[in-house]
Amino acid sequence: MQIFISPEVIKEQCQILNIVNQDHKAVGYISFFFDDKKMYVYGQCEEEGVSKDFKDVIQPYIQGMAKAKPDLDIYSYISIGGEKLDLSEEESKEK
Repeated sequence: MQIFISPEVIKEQCQILNIVNQDHKAVGYISFFFDDKKMYVYGQCEEEGVSKDFKDVIQPYIQGMAKAKPDLDIYSYISIGGEKLDLSEEESKEK
């Protein structure tokens, strides 16, 4: 099943992005909140069947946001089916 990013709110201090399937049904979300020195990233995927696709869609977006604002500390909590996704663990496996 293909999933896509669908922007819901994009402002200077926050972004809320729905993650939708090909039928435009929301399967999760990811949100970014910016402070002077911090970026908070929260996300959730409700359907475990698209968990790998969810990771594949959000991880490059988070990495791009980190590159766009390199001076910010990043705090994140992302869950898939109620279990926390550890992005740093995923990144270390790829290196």
